[in-house]
Amino acid sequence: MTDTRLTMMEAIARRRTITANYNGARMTLAPHQMFERHGDLFVSALNLGKTWRSDDERRLGHFKLDGLGAPEIGEESFEPLPSFEAAPPRADDTLLLAV
Repeated sequence: MTDTRLTMMEAIARRRTITANYNGARMTLAPHQMFERHGDLFVSALNLGKTWRSDDERRLGHFKLDGLGAPEIGEESFEPLPSFEAAPPRADDTLLLAV
């Protein structure tokens, strides 16, 4: 297992935020679940740095694990989105871990 995968699994299990580099930007994420798609690992997470028009608009983005660099678990915990249901985004995805 890669360090990124282990770090993300710990963050999901402990409901802790994670800060990582993604597409050249440093992001703080609230990871809700990890899944596999066509042999690649992804995480569904709320981007805590994104500006939303309302709390009702907030939704999870899907981030390829290979694209998340230098992940660090934060001290902040989070509550899953009220609308969150642990399920793979697509029928052919495989859910591995969820809050």
